Amino acid sequence: MPPSAGSQAADVKLRRLVPRVIRHSVSAQLARVQAGRLDRDLARLAAGTDTIVAGPWLGEVGFELLYWVPFLRWFAGAFRVAPERLLIVSRGGTSSWYQPFAAGYREIFDYLTPEEFRRRHDQRVAANGEQKQTRVLAFEHELLRELTQDVDRRTMLHPSSMYGLFNPYWWGHVDEAWVHRRARYHALPSQVKGALDLPSQPYTAVKFYFNDCFPETERNRQFVHDTLAALSARGPVVSLATGLRLDDHGDEGHVGGVIPFPAEIRPQENLAVQAAIVARASAFVGTYGGFSYLAPFVGVRSTAYYDVPDGFSRRHLTMARSAFRAMGRESLLDVLPTRVTA
Repeated sequence: MPPSAGSQAADVKLRRLVPRVIRHSVSAQLARVQAGRLDRDLARLAAGTDTIVAGPWLGEVGFELLYWVPFLRWFAGAFRVAPERLLIVSRGGTSSWYQPFAAGYREIFDYLTPEEFRRRHDQRVAANGEQKQTRVLAFEHELLRELTQDVDRRTMLHPSSMYGLFNPYWWGHVDEAWVHRRARYHALPSQVKGALDLPSQPYTAVKFYFNDCFPETERNRQFVHDTLAALSARGPVVSLATGLRLDDHGDEGHVGGVIPFPAEIRPQENLAVQAAIVARASAFVGTYGGFSYLAPFVGVRSTAYYDVPDGFSRRHLTMARSAFRAMGRESLLDVLPTRVTA
């Protein structure tokens, strides 16, 4: 039942009366209690013999790279879960991101078309009120049943556990050390079966798309055009614009003079191929957002641009820099405004 107008007003009044430092202290204490409860739940899960189905991961790349994969790596290591017991359910061929701690992988696009995935994405956002997988929906149970029919005994480890754990950091009630306690950051491999037709000389991988911090305006379109022209003048440029529109990030499309993303790539391998292209590049340039984190994870410098300073959460950028610092790769991420103010 939604809160009444009266209860909402009382909550606002309480927030005004209680100093922020006290609210944050109480929130941090509650977070420690909830984290302890999660640890006990995870210990029981690890002590069993069922296959642990981690997923389905339906969110965007940035959260997968910065939170979900490191959380599962921590879980597998902290509770000594054998790789054979972990079965990942994700999309786009990201199995290598979960190795070597997870041996199994099921591909969502083996069951859903990109169009159906997008439709389900929109329904999920409407049901949750946000993109985060904060609760298990009936559709997700259905998806796991279809993709794991051959698994006799299985237990779900849903992303909502991770979201509940890290919420206090995203809310600003604890610092990034809170995430580091239950996340392990390591370089990612980028494995693609078969050869890719890429330039033999050093090239730049690019991925510009429009989002809250880089909205679709004529000025930003011109910025993309000018940036790609400048990069092309220095050497080959390979676009990562797939045109699939699987979430709320719309690609800017292909630009003349830029080598397009391979048209024959299937949805089941689109992220794996993008990761491989970035890993073999001399640099990555694009919109600031979750995808810009991929390059440092594979050892490549990332230069990411934004136009609206309030269009993104500084908490995620702080966490990304902290994670790359822990990996010795902090210098590989540059986040820059598209305009310089006087």
